[in-house]
Amino acid sequence: MMRKPTMDTESKTYKFKICLVGEEGVGKTSLIHRFVSGAFDESYIRTLGAVVSKKTVALGSTAGRPVQVDMMILDIMGKRTFLQLFKEAYFHGAKGVLAVFDVTRAQSLRDLTKWVDGVRDSVGPVPVYALGNKTDLTQRREVNPEDATSILRSYECPILYTSAKTGDNVEQAFQGLAKTIVESTSNE
Repeated sequence: MMRKPTMDTESKTYKFKICLVGEEGVGKTSLIHRFVSGAFDESYIRTLGAVVSKKTVALGSTAGRPVQVDMMILDIMGKRTFLQLFKEAYFHGAKGVLAVFDVTRAQSLRDLTKWVDGVRDSVGPVPVYALGNKTDLTQRREVNPEDATSILRSYECPILYTSAKTGDNVEQAFQGLAKTIVESTSNE
């Protein structure tokens, strides 16, 4: 049974879990690190299993009271064999997904649908934002926006182009997903 995100009525604080999914090396860990700490680390460290980070974001106000979201962010290992074995355990309770592909690797976009389907098979039709990461590597770009739109059309998800290195659209991606989850929760 899925639980609604909890809300403290006095402070308007929502609490929920989101997952970052996508193939190995697309930059999920770097996006989380940029969002949570505001920094970028050039070294690559492979995620083993799932790593949890937390951050509270302010989303403005409703009825004159500030709205905050306490986000538990799961960084999921980018191996699809792992997805098949552990998806129920790691995705359980997730209220949204940031599905990440690498704009310098077209195959990572084509494989993204398997990741989104895996999450939705486990938790239902949760909001998804697709992130085309590594936009700072302009000379190596293999994915154009038209291809991304075509491949992801059936998911009806926003597509943002990000760079964990420069910070472009990272905050907007996490905050946009949080706002979408809050709005969808309010409509239930």
